[in-house]
Amino acid sequence: MSALAVIENPSRWPLHIRGVEVVSARTYLTDPRYAELRGAHVFNLCRAYGYQSIGYYVSLLASARRHRPIPSVETIQDLRISPLLRIASEDLDEVLQGALGKLRSGSFELSIYFGRNLAKRYDRLCRAIFNQFPAPFLRASFVREEEWKLQSLRLIATSDIPDSHRDFVIAQAEQYLDRPWRARSSRQYRYDLAILVNPDADDAPSNSKALRRFVKAGQSLGIDSTFIDRNDYGRVAEFDALFIRENTSVDHYTYRFARRAAAEGLVVIDDPDSIVRCTNKVYQAELFAKHGIACPRTMVVHADNVAQVAGAIGFPCVLKQPDGSFSRGVIKVQSEAELRKELEHLFEESDLVVVQEFVPSSFDWRVGVLDGRALYVCKYHMVPGHWQIVENGGSERRYGKVETLAVEAGPSQAVDVALRATKLIGDGLYGVDVKEVDGRFLVMEVNDNPNLDAGAEDRVLGDELYLAILRCFRERLDARGAERRA
Repeated sequence: MSALAVIENPSRWPLHIRGVEVVSARTYLTDPRYAELRGAHVFNLCRAYGYQSIGYYVSLLASARRHRPIPSVETIQDLRISPLLRIASEDLDEVLQGALGKLRSGSFELSIYFGRNLAKRYDRLCRAIFNQFPAPFLRASFVREEEWKLQSLRLIATSDIPDSHRDFVIAQAEQYLDRPWRARSSRQYRYDLAILVNPDADDAPSNSKALRRFVKAGQSLGIDSTFIDRNDYGRVAEFDALFIRENTSVDHYTYRFARRAAAEGLVVIDDPDSIVRCTNKVYQAELFAKHGIACPRTMVVHADNVAQVAGAIGFPCVLKQPDGSFSRGVIKVQSEAELRKELEHLFEESDLVVVQEFVPSSFDWRVGVLDGRALYVCKYHMVPGHWQIVENGGSERRYGKVETLAVEAGPSQAVDVALRATKLIGDGLYGVDVKEVDGRFLVMEVNDNPNLDAGAEDRVLGDELYLAILRCFRERLDARGAERRA
């Protein structure tokens, strides 16, 4: 993989970075040799990045060529949008106050070189900003009001770097270049996959043994995998694909990773649209009603129609926080008084709440679906003495027993309704929960990021479950390569 530093006038390039070819912006944009390079890492160091400027076009064409530009067009545009800077300031608040809290001045300026500053005490803050806005050279300005705020953030040229900083900048650039993808490029893998995980999660969607099997499956298909975490947002563009193996939510960094990866042209599972559609039960209630997907009697409740619940749904009924997961935010109530009490709390988080009739059962069917095809069928049994498959009360989370079946051994009606429901969501990886009641099969919800644990969901397919998912990545990556050649 080539590393290019693209600049308007290479004769004025003041840095000599090992492993980096310096090329003029116009040459990069017009010379066919650079258009034909595969997987080049492009450091766009132009002085101007305004819309349709030469710096803008360097990142734009780099993206079209499937090179890896830093900054990307998305980062360039994001830096021009003031509301995004305010949001970033809020997201960075804890680390920002920790880094600058002891300063006595009312303003402060910070130079950020590949996510680092000469003063190590600002490393966490620099890394956090770089993760939000990946760019080689940034300058951040902060002001103290009641607390410190990020006032502005801008890209800087090499001419803006003080002479006293140059040795440090060269060291950081070389360190950035000495990344895992540099080593991978010399091995016999066609594609690089990032697997986003949270090592500290107690309810991760895949256990460590399953994650190892994903890596092994990918290697057999020419895909090398690297585990990344929330601190690696700035690295997303280094990869060809992103596989999210962490619980997702729209108001969460997993969604930002998915959006960034999709914008960079990566193959993404879970894709951002699936996260939006699967993590909100209000959306699914409306979708199922519109398209005739069989489900329990459902009502979307707001502050003005609470009195209608008793007549429309009856008791007992189940209240669902729109973005709840793992049975959290799901509450069974027995009476009008309980209903109003629980809704009062839920309305503090969301203006709308889903209310469904209570459908008792000893287990739920779970149908795993990938790219419109059923992969596996499980029986998720209720926790003994409890009405859900997961019990969150007490000091420990309790799970019901899992039985896994071949797709052809499961009820065809459950598979059919699951496939119909996921077709409305997308072509990603989903787990569809279905209840069987008196011969009817009712969709409870479609989940993105379904559990895939070694010893549970893979009991029938074994390694073929992991191969099927990584094969999907390979097919999509190959198809994108064919699209680029067309």
